Amino acid sequence: MTTKGVTNMPKTEYVIEPGKQEIRSTTLLDAPRELVFRAYTDPKLFVQWWGPRQYEVKIDKFESRPGGSWRVVHVAADGGQHAFRGVNHDVAAPERICRTFEYEGVPGHVALETAIFEAVGNKTRLLTHQVFESVMDRDGMVASGMQEGADESMERLSELLDRMKAGK
Repeated sequence: MTTKGVTNMPKTEYVIEPGKQEIRSTTLLDAPRELVFRAYTDPKLFVQWWGPRQYEVKIDKFESRPGGSWRVVHVAADGGQHAFRGVNHDVAAPERICRTFEYEGVPGHVALETAIFEAVGNKTRLLTHQVFESVMDRDGMVASGMQEGADESMERLSELLDRMKAGK
């Protein structure tokens, strides 16, 4: 992971309890929640931060509204693809997004994700809660390297937010 040129790397705290079907995370981002929410809901911004740097992010569908569906594809340098999809159940600007999440490589294992954007002065506390269908599904997500990918996404999001605040 590189932190070149970034002064305020976000630190994410995870709560992953044995035997539970959920993952909770908290990240403090140095940007107003309206900007963070926009980075989550604008496809042109979303592709700039979601997922590890090694992938190009392509949007197949991205309807940031209640009932809207989304599908995002990570494309590797060798052409390999990893697709993710879901449906937005609730999109309440700038407070909350609740959606389903499914990795197409392991179909039928759907998680429910809620992201809460809390204003903390001129910063944003991002609280995420993922609920899986089973402990086995949750453990599979953890074993897949989810935490490293999420950390890299938050690093990239922080870099994007710095550019947005600077007007670039």
